[in-house]
Amino acid sequence: MGAGHDHSHAHGGHGGGTATTAYRGRLRVALAITLTVMVVEIVGGVVADSLALVADAAHMATDAVGLAMALLAIHFANRPATGNRTFGYARAEILAALANCLLLLGVGGYVLYEAIQRFITPAETEGGLMIVFGAIGLVANMISLTLLMRGQKESLNVRGAFLEVAADALGSVAVLLSAVVIMTTGWQAADPVASLLIGLLIVPRTLKLLRETLDVLLEAAPRDVDMAEVRAHILALDGVEDVHDLHAWTITSGMPVLSAHVVVSSEALNAIGHEKMLHELQGCLGDHFDVEHCTFQLEPGGHAEHEARLCH
Repeated sequence: MGAGHDHSHAHGGHGGGTATTAYRGRLRVALAITLTVMVVEIVGGVVADSLALVADAAHMATDAVGLAMALLAIHFANRPATGNRTFGYARAEILAALANCLLLLGVGGYVLYEAIQRFITPAETEGGLMIVFGAIGLVANMISLTLLMRGQKESLNVRGAFLEVAADALGSVAVLLSAVVIMTTGWQAADPVASLLIGLLIVPRTLKLLRETLDVLLEAAPRDVDMAEVRAHILALDGVEDVHDLHAWTITSGMPVLSAHVVVSSEALNAIGHEKMLHELQGCLGDHFDVEHCTFQLEPGGHAEHEARLCH
């Protein structure tokens, strides 16, 4: 018979929560800043008749929704596991990141469409007011980016919120540049050109985040875990004859897991015992790979064929 064993090896110390939990307070501050600037930019866009400001305000609105979703996902992700939901609601954060991607793509498409419309039907834009409101937006976005900078490296959920704010910051820069062009040259097309740039800046980074998010949902191996190297490390242990059903995936950011069936010679098991072999396997992976939970099943030679027959 095979011996099953689950051995947790914690990394990063998130206090029992997901990788995003430590940044809950910063997300709240960023949300408050975003809502405030959104209102300011809407007023500025209407007064200055600036599509770039209105586009940036619309993107701010999606930022607010994205940040709120990230906070809501943290709440659900930290609910305890149950008999039916053995990993709890940890995947809620990945679903929030996916929703953020869809929001960003939607906003990018809307901004591009409106910019093209403004080329067809030009409007007079007040450059001076654009500078004032664009500067307010840029300062606020830089504060939010500073708050989320570290968290975006650890959590896809936070990275989605970070990219929202980063795109806004770039949008504010585009608003300021277009305002300067309008004031110095009178070229009104600078406003829709800035809007086009905002839209084009949003899409590529969003597609990258979407790809990473789908990798988690499709249970691809974590990007920093080389499965060939994992297999080689396991096979290098004394007494290990083979490894099969080797799987690694990510539940949510900061929670990678791995499972494997390890074929061990009877002589090795008799010499060192199941417990010591399991500890050696865990030590082997724990020293070289950042995997949160490892589950091993130890099997004697020939057991895999027995499993295959049972599956039929």
